[in-house]
Amino acid sequence: MGISVEFNPDLALRDISHYKQGKRAEDECIPKSLETGKTYSFLKKGQRNYWLDGELPLLETKGNQELSRPIASIMILEATHLKIDGEIWTKGKYRIEKVFNPHDEKVHFESYARKK
Repeated sequence: MGISVEFNPDLALRDISHYKQGKRAEDECIPKSLETGKTYSFLKKGQRNYWLDGELPLLETKGNQELSRPIASIMILEATHLKIDGEIWTKGKYRIEKVFNPHDEKVHFESYARKK
């Protein structure tokens, strides 16, 4: 028996349409509008560890590790593990450092390091 913990180098959330269709909680999705300097909440299933000492990419996930290019650079401000209906979840807050142009092909991160 072991403790299942996932280390995430990014924050991957669903498209807001999943919330509007009632499939996901609002905090499991990327907000419709992202604003630099604004703080948002997130919710992810499982016990996850995030890097708290620098910027990391915000990605959109379609599931099964199918991820978009970085949508924004964020700082995770807090992450807490909890149980909801007997399942382990991670919730927290993140601040938008920079929103990226979705049509820009520029590389914004090398591994976990943001390129400026």
